[in-house]
Amino acid sequence: MSVQKKNILNKLYPVAILLLLFAVTIVYKLVDIQLINGDLYKNEAQDRVIKKFDIPANRGNVYSADGNLLATSVSRFDIHMDLVTVSNKNFEKYVKELALSMSKMFTKSASYYENRLRKAKKNKSRYLLIARDLSYTEYLKVKNFPLFKLGAFKGGFIKEQKTVRERPIGKIAERTIGWDEIREGADGKPFPVHVGLEGNYREYLRGKNGKRLKQKIAKGQWKPIFDAQEQDPVDGKDIITTINVNIQDIAHHALLAQLEKFKADHGAVIVMETRTGEIKAISNLGRTKSGKYYERLNYAIGESHEPGSTFKLMSMVVALEDKVIDSSSVIDTGDGKWKVGKRIVRDSHHGGYGKITAAQVIEKSSNVGIAKIIYNHYNNNPQKFIDGLHKLEVGFKLNIPIKGEGKPYLPDPKNKNRWYGTTLPWMSFGYGVSITPLQTLTFYNAIANNGKMVKPMFVKAVKQQDEVLKVFKTEVINEQICSQSTIHKVNKMLQNVVKRGTATNIYNKNYFLAGKTGTCLVDYGKNGDKPQYIASFAGFFPADNPQYSCIVVIHKPDTELGYYGATVAAPVFAKIAQKLYTDTPIVDEFNQLKSDYGFLNRSERRYNINSELQFKTMPNLTGMVGMDAISLLENLGLKVSFKGSGKVINQSIKTGEKLKKGNKITLELS
Repeated sequence: MSVQKKNILNKLYPVAILLLLFAVTIVYKLVDIQLINGDLYKNEAQDRVIKKFDIPANRGNVYSADGNLLATSVSRFDIHMDLVTVSNKNFEKYVKELALSMSKMFTKSASYYENRLRKAKKNKSRYLLIARDLSYTEYLKVKNFPLFKLGAFKGGFIKEQKTVRERPIGKIAERTIGWDEIREGADGKPFPVHVGLEGNYREYLRGKNGKRLKQKIAKGQWKPIFDAQEQDPVDGKDIITTINVNIQDIAHHALLAQLEKFKADHGAVIVMETRTGEIKAISNLGRTKSGKYYERLNYAIGESHEPGSTFKLMSMVVALEDKVIDSSSVIDTGDGKWKVGKRIVRDSHHGGYGKITAAQVIEKSSNVGIAKIIYNHYNNNPQKFIDGLHKLEVGFKLNIPIKGEGKPYLPDPKNKNRWYGTTLPWMSFGYGVSITPLQTLTFYNAIANNGKMVKPMFVKAVKQQDEVLKVFKTEVINEQICSQSTIHKVNKMLQNVVKRGTATNIYNKNYFLAGKTGTCLVDYGKNGDKPQYIASFAGFFPADNPQYSCIVVIHKPDTELGYYGATVAAPVFAKIAQKLYTDTPIVDEFNQLKSDYGFLNRSERRYNINSELQFKTMPNLTGMVGMDAISLLENLGLKVSFKGSGKVINQSIKTGEKLKKGNKITLELS
């Protein structure tokens, strides 16, 4: 063999080896794809073009105790069109009619829509956007447009349904009703937000999502493969709250009016049913920079602060229970000033009250009086006073079913770094301690309830369709926080606060109120700023047979307009009581709230925008809650006016009459 041929062969050997290795690699890959990891590669490829997407389940509804909707899931629809599935014949036959229908419903001209459709047909668009966020009635109308009514395959009609949460009563009680949603953080990562009843009862409300296959098409868009869903979603269960819409409306607007009048920073009001602990109303309003108020935070539940003089009742009950005084014991308040160490306890009344009874200490809200009672009898053993408060269940969290409850605080005599010579007298009238409005109200409610302390209750039952699945019963925290003798004495004191004490401005001879004013200094005028105050009033009514307890707390009113609890907070309490006495008789209201859940079975006719029933004729609205009937009719495109309040007893358009958008209807409610 010549040298030249040998050199050529030597050069070919590496090439041959490379070709052989390449061939072996190809064979290996073929074996790997076909026999070893074939299913894996197939699934990965399919996942890139075909995926299962969740179809969100409708959340359950949130109802008030009287059958009104507080929160509900409403269907919204996005409409797309697959131009490839539409034959040229059908397209040319219906395109002008379709464009005309679109122009009548949407904003642009028929020629605009026709040109857009023709361009999409030419480009073989498979997912042309037609409309977003349509209501159910709008969706039904679009579904019956020319061409679309041929269906998904012949007409290219693609419907995608989603749900949004709506609150028919608007922003009222928004923080308590709450929400359960996923939000995006500052870092772009999603995080769950569970607030209020929606968040705490999410396991009942959420339901189970369905599944649907979609195929990836041009520009990263996904198109449903089938018109039918592969797995239907299961709707969530409904919860029935303790909120009464009428009482909630009264409380909300009474608080709002007072906040606006005194230009306060924020405030809260709670109305509780005495025997059951059911929260009938709760409103939390904070001020914006523009001076408007909205449900900014749940102050009633989450804000723990110095209560001021409403705490005097707790101090008095401890002293009466320990029998260190009686209501008739005489306390010398002198000229309204009393020096303890280097500090001076002062009464708001200049010149003081002189010698007064222990009962009058509460009636007149004497700081000197209550401080002398507690200091003189507990200074040698302050732990006994703290233990007395603990026996009253003061200083403990309520562990309510809403996240964010504020932590109460009582000073500990064993902690020498935080217990001073003035701690005991100052805490006797609500300074140096911390408690939330709801915790304070729970104590006052126990006094109204003959000593039985019940846990605040927000939800009555869980329901699915016509079946009540679970009923929540009243939980008792303490069967008897103090003796009946003490209850009788302090109840009389609280009545006299209104009759002849610090809250005579809300006295009304036609009905009996009982309660305690509170005025607490905050910020203490630091840095030369004007001092700020918290004005409060806690009590119950009717005083001789309590049905409701109520607390009003208003933070930082304009001091030039007023800041005392009697002036700022007590009128809200009085307005709520007066409204319930005159507009909603107390006894009738109480009996109504004890009824069963029959209204829920009838309420399935309510708010039918959630269902896929198309009303072409007027439905029978008799017996339906007015708020829900109005929402239904407006969703059907009718113009609604109404007379009265309550449930529908008459309708101007008779049942069965044909409906037209824009028709006017009058409802008579009772």
